[in-house]
Order: sequence, then structure tokens, then C-alpha cells
Amino acid sequence: MRKQNERHIGFRVDAKLLAKFRYVCDYEGRSATAQLIRLMQKFIAQYEKEFGEIKLEESENQ
Repeated sequence: MRKQNERHIGFRVDAKLLAKFRYVCDYEGRSATAQLIRLMQKFIAQYEKEFGEIKLEESENQ
């Protein structure tokens, strides 16, 4: 069961790219989903380090 604050996203990706990504995720001991979340967190942290914290409206959190 999903947590109330979690959202589902879907996107299309080249099959070969996805296969390689899953291979690397397996090597890192993570699922593709866990690795994508980790990459998103790092990407946002780098952005916020350079430009400051991103302030979201309450409606954007839902």
C-alpha cells in the first residue's frame, strides 16, 4: 500500500537503456525504482546547493 504522500509516475524509455540501467542497479544492490529515487535526490541536492532550497506551495506537495 502506498503512503499518502507518495505519487506514481510512468514514462517511456528505450529498452536497451532500461536493460543497462537495471544491470547497473543490480550491481549497486538497488531496484530500478530505488536507484531513480536516489538519483532524483542527488540531482535536487546539487541544484539546491547551487541555487538555494526549493520552496514548494502546499498544493504542490499533494
